[in-house]
Amino acid sequence: MLLDIVLFVVSILLILGSANLLTDGAAGLTRRLGINPLVIGLTIIAFGTSAPELVVSLSSALKGSGDIALGNAIGSNIFNNLAVIGITAMISPLAVKSSTIKREIPLLFLGSLVLAVMLLDNLFGQSLGSLILTRGEGLTLLAFFAIFLAYSLAIAKDDSNLPISPDSESSQTEDKSNTERPLYWLIIFIILGLAGLVFGGDLFVSSSVNLARIFGVSEGMIGLTIVALGTSLPELATAIIAALKKEPELAMGNVVGSGIFNIFCILGLTASVSPFEIKDISTVDIIILVLSSMLLYLFGAFFGDKVIKRWEGAMLVLFFLAYNVYLIGTV
Repeated sequence: MLLDIVLFVVSILLILGSANLLTDGAAGLTRRLGINPLVIGLTIIAFGTSAPELVVSLSSALKGSGDIALGNAIGSNIFNNLAVIGITAMISPLAVKSSTIKREIPLLFLGSLVLAVMLLDNLFGQSLGSLILTRGEGLTLLAFFAIFLAYSLAIAKDDSNLPISPDSESSQTEDKSNTERPLYWLIIFIILGLAGLVFGGDLFVSSSVNLARIFGVSEGMIGLTIVALGTSLPELATAIIAALKKEPELAMGNVVGSGIFNIFCILGLTASVSPFEIKDISTVDIIILVLSSMLLYLFGAFFGDKVIKRWEGAMLVLFFLAYNVYLIGTV
């Protein structure tokens, strides 16, 4: 137990340091290559910080622990949409681009809704205590993910043809420390940051799950809470550091891209490889998943001039805490 506590602390320190490296490298790379930071956030950073979720979900499903796999994906998205965005906005209000409100966040909401329909369809078609995410449903989710990748590549191509605005020129001048570094150093920063996040996330999950099982917590609860928190720490660390370094598009793209990746790629790949049965995930958890992405859209689109302000961030965090109080009450 003592060893698990030590590993738990080490993993958090590793995640924070790696997130700082990743943010520095990604921010410098976007400016050096003239790529929209949102594209980097939606793809490289989002996929990299979601690697712990992929490893945990796939290995859990292959070992017959479907509740951990699904709970991890659902819990991570709820944590990202409410806690990560909420905490980040409380530290530094997050500006949301019009394109993000019109395209990326609705796609995240669509993913949550598609998953909900799949699971609720199983719920009504089978006994209340047995849900199955089938291989066909997994392949359907992967098809959606392929569409998202094609979209990301398309906007990256469009952005590369746009002239550099005066604002972007001034931002490049303001961050000479990144743009003056050789390109290979920026790539090394990104690789080391991603590797550290993956290893740190895996270390956090293994140590925290061991501690939770000592106290007799169910697999579904572990997936929704401890594993979801552990695998989402990279997103939290990366988003906070990106916001502090005045890179709101990296922060928002990281969260939205990770959410899309969790649903379409991670659950799609996991179910395609090994269809799994779910026992401890409730309809309330699924509803909260959908509501969290809806709140993210509402706060970004209708309040604060496309800026998620501190009070809105506080509301998201309070909603997340209320959900966790409900989870604790069901133990």
